[in-house]
Amino acid sequence: MHEFPTENFDLLTRHQTAENAHDLDATLTTLAEDCVFHDLASGRRWDGHAGATEYYQTWWAAFDHQVASERLHFASPHIVIAETRWVGRHVGKYWGIAPTGRAIDVPVVIFVTFRDGLMAEERFSWDRASLLAQLDCSPGFWGQR
Repeated sequence: MHEFPTENFDLLTRHQTAENAHDLDATLTTLAEDCVFHDLASGRRWDGHAGATEYYQTWWAAFDHQVASERLHFASPHIVIAETRWVGRHVGKYWGIAPTGRAIDVPVVIFVTFRDGLMAEERFSWDRASLLAQLDCSPGFWGQR
């Protein structure tokens, strides 16, 4: 594994703390203005702070989740690959699905790219069928979106 700068680790810690507190302002301070989010499971992309705001508000309104760190697989001065989990409860509407109150525990692999002391890009890889099963949705649901 390459040497991982302490400042990037500190930035990730601040980001996760803010994200878990659902503190949008603090979360955005960890992201580059032109940040890009790629949600590989949904095929969606969000650009800049406006996109990040939409992304976080969507998840935070639907789930009272926390990001639980699991393992760091690779770290270099410019990229991190980490395994995490989204753990929480379905408390609001998500992709047209009314709140179920059901618990979720979704394994996620996240690729984070750093630039100029901020997080510039995040790629989230997770299994949407697993989330839908946890919400007790039919297997064909995503094909209807």
